[in-house]
Amino acid sequence: MSLNQRLDKWLVYARFVKHRSDADALIEGGHVRLNRQRVSKTGHALKPGDVLTLTLYSGVRVIKILGAAPRRGPASEAQLLYEDVAENPTTQNQDA
Repeated sequence: MSLNQRLDKWLVYARFVKHRSDADALIEGGHVRLNRQRVSKTGHALKPGDVLTLTLYSGVRVIKILGAAPRRGPASEAQLLYEDVAENPTTQNQDA
């Protein structure tokens, strides 16, 4: 699999949306940011290490791209394509 993949296809393969038309609407509606920059082109190339910010019905998701996929597979495969950055615990100084 190529290291680069179209944003709309990746959103489908990673199971954030069900259809490419849904991905297109999400991107064109301004609900997707790539490395803090708003993305307007559905064919924008993603690469491992990129950070996506998605505004979905369930809320805002911040994810790090780990890889590309050749197809839309089961959820267990899709979860290997990204890391949820917002779920990582933050380290804070606890000077008491």
